[in-house]
Amino acid sequence: MALKRFFQAALAAVVIAAAAPATAQQLMKVGSTPTGIPFTFLDTKTNTIQGIMVDLITEIGKDAGFQVQIEPMQFSALVPSLTSSKIDIISAAMFATAARKEVIDFSDAVYTYGEGLVVPKTDAKKYASQEDLKGETVGAQVGTAFVDALKKTGLFGEVKVYDTIPDILRDVNAGRLKAGFADYPILAYNLKQGNFAEVRLVDSYKPVTVGTVAIGVRKSDTELLAKINASLAKLKASGAIAKILEKWGQKADAS
Repeated sequence: MALKRFFQAALAAVVIAAAAPATAQQLMKVGSTPTGIPFTFLDTKTNTIQGIMVDLITEIGKDAGFQVQIEPMQFSALVPSLTSSKIDIISAAMFATAARKEVIDFSDAVYTYGEGLVVPKTDAKKYASQEDLKGETVGAQVGTAFVDALKKTGLFGEVKVYDTIPDILRDVNAGRLKAGFADYPILAYNLKQGNFAEVRLVDSYKPVTVGTVAIGVRKSDTELLAKINASLAKLKASGAIAKILEKWGQKADAS
């Protein structure tokens, strides 16, 4: 009788174990950049990538049931790394442009903004549009939507391409560049830190290339995209995304 009860108990344990959900979470490699503050940046104190998009994908992972491993890389390497399966997700200050949508898929909108214009502080002109800089040499970051948009205007003497936004700011700060165009929130955050004392952000300028930041996945990963969008909707409704944006000095309703 005792032996029978033992086997019954053992069988019940096997059935329970088989029915129990797996506790091991899937690990997702997430591409982020070290130079996109406040969206993504290298925190030299912890030697880790931090920022809005890191906080966001971490919260999405918690809700959707996957672990996040941040993989630092240059902005221009993000899409190639995703399509070649070196990473599984892009979470950075990347616009969901029509050209990129031909190669990868994007989540629902996270944040919308346009380019900002920076010039030396000694230049007090109230620039309102790109036409005000006709014939001048300007700079933009490689891999961003701004490079092609600026070149297509045919307005500028030269559009210099830089690896990072701080590189643009350094050349404007040193007087080597007439003006620079880059992501408005990133420019604003960098200048707020006081690292480029001779640069000003032109408040009178109206952006032309307005885009939406979203999370990128491979076109084949439809199930993952659905999970990300479901979690995004939950986080927006709960106010969690607004709190993340506020933590990094941004407004949830910015456009």
